[in-house]
Amino acid sequence: MTFAAINGFRMNYEVSGNPDGPWLTMSHALANNLTLWDHVAEELGKEFRILRYDQRGHGETQAPVGPYGFPDLLGDVLALWDSLGILRSHWIGLSIGGMIGYGLGIHNSDRLLSLIACDSQAIAPPDYAAYFQKRIDKAAAGGMESLITPTLERWFTPETIEREDPVLQKVGAMIRTTTIEGHAGCCEALKTLNYADQLGRIRVPTLIVGGEGDKGAPPSALADVANLISGAHHEVIPAAGHISALENPEAFLDVVRSFLADEAASTPA
Repeated sequence: MTFAAINGFRMNYEVSGNPDGPWLTMSHALANNLTLWDHVAEELGKEFRILRYDQRGHGETQAPVGPYGFPDLLGDVLALWDSLGILRSHWIGLSIGGMIGYGLGIHNSDRLLSLIACDSQAIAPPDYAAYFQKRIDKAAAGGMESLITPTLERWFTPETIEREDPVLQKVGAMIRTTTIEGHAGCCEALKTLNYADQLGRIRVPTLIVGGEGDKGAPPSALADVANLISGAHHEVIPAAGHISALENPEAFLDVVRSFLADEAASTPA
């Protein structure tokens, strides 16, 4: 574990991979942590210098007093990059991590080399906002443990649930160790999600990807997001729900590798 003091709290982060490669920053989903990306970081680290970090109140990062907003979560990334001397980075984020990527693309595109948003809505419809309030209330009443079963059932396909895939234990452990404060603070940010009208300002190469069985960010919604970003690509990961990077990792990696290879080939040396 490595810590940086930023914005009044202690953030856990990890740098790995090719020290001579371009930076690739990875941002996890709600109630996950940087270990979400273990396999992806190992594979992409052969070519990229990988930065992973735990968001506020997740993993080993402290939970400042909430609620949080997306400007806070973007500011955390910029402060971490500044502390590490990172001028520009590729970005890959899942769910709230991808939403942070949208914000960076809109407001700080000069700091991005490319954007990969995975299973990430761009606006919070009424039922979406209500869902996160229910999560806040349930965790307050029964602790993070009470969220594990309903969250896994929402995030993963019935086939993965039925065969009791080990990935469920990994995600369950991440949910269990997320702080109630950090979870609630990020849920409050998610309730305010409203990037759809600004997506046209993103001017970096962009890939929108998501699981074909994702209940919270279905393929039709992500196709609409991609249509609002000039030149964006949209890919669907088969046999996967919301945590597509873990449920079908090889298909996920194939799509991400192809996008990053095409981006590298089109970038002048």
